[in-house]
Amino acid sequence: MRILVVAGHAPSLVNFRGPLLAALAARGHHVLAAAPPEPGDGEATRATLRRLGVAELLPYPLDRGGTNPVRDARTILALRRMIIDRAPNLVLPYTIKPVIYASLAARWAGSPRVVSLVTGLGYAFGGLDADGGMDMPGRLRTVPRRCLAGFVVRLYEKALERNDAVIFQNPDDRALFERLGILGHGQRVAVVGGSGVDLTHFSPVPPARTETGAPVFLCVARLLWAKGVGVYVEACRMLKRRHPEVVCRLLGQPDAVPDAVPAEVLRRWREDRVVEIVDSVDDVREQLAAASVFVLPSFREGAPRATLEAMAMARPVVTTDMPGCRQTVEDGVTGYLVPPFEPGELSRAMERFVLDPESIATMGQAARRLAEERFDVERVTRDMLAVLPLPENAPSAASPIPAPPDASRP
Repeated sequence: MRILVVAGHAPSLVNFRGPLLAALAARGHHVLAAAPPEPGDGEATRATLRRLGVAELLPYPLDRGGTNPVRDARTILALRRMIIDRAPNLVLPYTIKPVIYASLAARWAGSPRVVSLVTGLGYAFGGLDADGGMDMPGRLRTVPRRCLAGFVVRLYEKALERNDAVIFQNPDDRALFERLGILGHGQRVAVVGGSGVDLTHFSPVPPARTETGAPVFLCVARLLWAKGVGVYVEACRMLKRRHPEVVCRLLGQPDAVPDAVPAEVLRRWREDRVVEIVDSVDDVREQLAAASVFVLPSFREGAPRATLEAMAMARPVVTTDMPGCRQTVEDGVTGYLVPPFEPGELSRAMERFVLDPESIATMGQAARRLAEERFDVERVTRDMLAVLPLPENAPSAASPIPAPPDASRP
């Protein structure tokens, strides 16, 4: 088959879809990838994709964080032309805009088969609570965000109605789509263990401590309010008033989206030195090795890759009891779940590791076991391949392709 994988960010094809692309190519399929042009020439990404077996990386225009309808219309037209020219048998888009626009473009280009991968709901769903209602606190409960959420729901409904299948990374997002009536009747739906994690590349290492024996906390996230980075900074401020010896680090980079933490706020955080702001790195393993506990107080995720990497390196996790996050922690076993938007609760959960430092290694080992059981990238790749409408998955045209097991459950 000729398969077109549509991304919203070229490096993500390597970092998040690499094993899937390689597996498709190894099965003899002609794999094409599409993504917006990278700054510079993007040759490093293209070279890596070639090694994975991808025949070509095709550029298309995409305003990732914008809401300009004219620019978005150009994106749909460009994808439609690409699909007509390249004639794929299967289109596989992931992330919000590629899923919506590639699905629509495929239909208008003659309806090749489409399987969408919903990797998280992002800023647009900030106006919805976990159950699909409009009862969010603070800055998330605004009329513009509620209107945007309602508009995106309708776009998803129109885009996905004829898709062959929809793959989710957590059962909460699947349930939300079902409650909102987005999924088509009888449509194949699957839940897999996020993007998975390479358990060999991210191998366990002993937890780090400061010279005084205090734990080191690390948050790795895009610098967005919805990722809870503001909550993390305030929780660290509270914690360090009681335990000034602890170290708190924040690793991330700004993003050009409406929910981004402003540059002025980042400047104040650097000056306050409550948290050490670490610029983005090519290999996060060094920072994870230098940490004791991983923290991600996000509002919602698909299945946070950074958390899976921390688990694979035997780090306990403190995260929110919210979609996509709660699936990565067995509360009290591999870490702790806390309510969102509550820096006091987050600070108290972090403090438990200060008061009981022996639990860091114990919970970290349990986190590694959980990563092995549910989030191994090889298992996730197999589960995704099983739901794709590939010839090897369909003994006869009348036989439906079975959905893989819900990888988010034990």
